[in-house]
Amino acid sequence: MTTTPPVLAGAEPLSLPARPELTGGRRIGVLLTHGFTGSPGSMRAWGEHLAELGYAVEVPRLPGHGTDWRDLNTRSWADWYGEVERVFEQLAAENDAVVVAGLSMGGALSLRLAADHADQVSGVVVVNPIVATKRFDVKLLPVLKHVVPALKGIGSDIKKADAVEQSYLHTPLKAIHTLFQALKLLVPDLAKVTAPLLYLRSTEDHVVDEVSEPIILRQIGSTDVTVIRLENSYHVATLDNDAQRIFDESAAFVARVTAD
Repeated sequence: MTTTPPVLAGAEPLSLPARPELTGGRRIGVLLTHGFTGSPGSMRAWGEHLAELGYAVEVPRLPGHGTDWRDLNTRSWADWYGEVERVFEQLAAENDAVVVAGLSMGGALSLRLAADHADQVSGVVVVNPIVATKRFDVKLLPVLKHVVPALKGIGSDIKKADAVEQSYLHTPLKAIHTLFQALKLLVPDLAKVTAPLLYLRSTEDHVVDEVSEPIILRQIGSTDVTVIRLENSYHVATLDNDAQRIFDESAAFVARVTAD
């Protein structure tokens, strides 16, 4: 019997209640999802900003994250999606409208939710989302994952000098292989995403390459799509120089798409 490692300080999930007196009497929920090898810490300031405006905010800790990278190597996309879907259904039951948002893999999970629950998702916000990659080593994952357990970490790609993401120093290969398998199934289902989309993309990103953007923007079923360039941030833009712009743009977006 394996023991789950303890959750690291700062990696705990965030759950903040709705304050309908600030949102015109309606209860509005926002689900924020962090990226692969990251933790809720990368979304905490964003979530707190939205909560101050009256929104119910949930930032779940995806299974295997915020503990030990070896723990993550025992988990899969099914575990991560199962957790965000559970939290989403809870938010949907308790609120009048729900917006889903995510960073990197969290963006992919948000798009999956919006495809599977199109009638319940009022809007989607993605920051540097991934649905594909041009990296050659990804093609080697089916074999490579049996040879080495992990490669160098991909976290904390941040331009801001004093900012650090709480993320693993290793990239667990069995876990990330399940991510890319799931992304292959997500891409053809992007047409099922019909909710308004706010797409925020860093002009310089050392983790997610440029191939995901045209796939998402070409295949998304949404007719209400807003694209914003983040000129002064790298991949983890929620902790970078453009964080406040993300907070402000997403807050305005949530208000617009959940208006009565």
